[in-house]
Amino acid sequence: MTKSLDSEPSSIANSTRKISKKSGRDASIAIQVILVLLCLALISSFIVIVRAGERGVLMKFGAVQDSVLGEGIHFIVPIVETVEKLSVRVQSQEISAEASSKDLQDVYADVALNWHVLPQEANLIYQQIGNQQAVIDRIINPAIEEVLKAVMAKYTAEEIITKRGEVKTGVDQALTERLKPYHIAVDDLSLVHIHFTQRFSDAVEAKQVAEQEVKRAEFVALKAVKEAEARANLARGEAEAQRLLQQTLTPELLQRQAIEKWNGSLPLVVGDESSTVLDLKKLMKTSLPGNAATK
Repeated sequence: MTKSLDSEPSSIANSTRKISKKSGRDASIAIQVILVLLCLALISSFIVIVRAGERGVLMKFGAVQDSVLGEGIHFIVPIVETVEKLSVRVQSQEISAEASSKDLQDVYADVALNWHVLPQEANLIYQQIGNQQAVIDRIINPAIEEVLKAVMAKYTAEEIITKRGEVKTGVDQALTERLKPYHIAVDDLSLVHIHFTQRFSDAVEAKQVAEQEVKRAEFVALKAVKEAEARANLARGEAEAQRLLQQTLTPELLQRQAIEKWNGSLPLVVGDESSTVLDLKKLMKTSLPGNAATK
């Protein structure tokens, strides 16, 4: 009984030592993990990764440097140097703008612009303007509105519709020149939709209807003239045919035609007094044109 009591404290002590050793190992592992993480964090502060489609703007104590970091891994001095990344990929910007035409009609246009930051000048655009959102708000949107108003003012409302390609080219060229000093390149510009006030649209529709009516009236008049000319030509043709027929008919020809068509029986005229057989020669003479009048 006494031996059992003596062994119990020793087993408790052994368990305590095992728990202490395990806790010590766990603490050591935790400390090692923390040290590894601290080392990785320290190492990462010396490294900057510029992803595809980006450029890194290098700054030393906040001052923008001349060099632009390309894609890949770059080493910097922590605290002393920092890097701001800018996208140089093609960006899409849509804006609705209002302008006035040459004939003082209100023009509403939806413009879609594709643009990108010039990669070799990323440091300058960040130094002068700021990040991408600042570029859109301060430069691109105002430039689109101003250029659109300047170009639309050169054309009448009707020309804006009929010369849409020319208007688009003018806006594209003017916007390219406007954004070039801000280190921005224009890739493409589209006039997605151009519309006017409802009153102007109604006036255009009425004009088109009137033009169609005028064209229809012109067609009807031209058709009547052509029909009259056709009838006159037909009458002249018939008169010429009669003239030629009179010139070509002779007693011999008529006699021959009568003989060819004669069935062998002489025509008999029955009168009040007696029956008379008609003389074929006298009949042909009286049938010739001009003989009746002579008779």
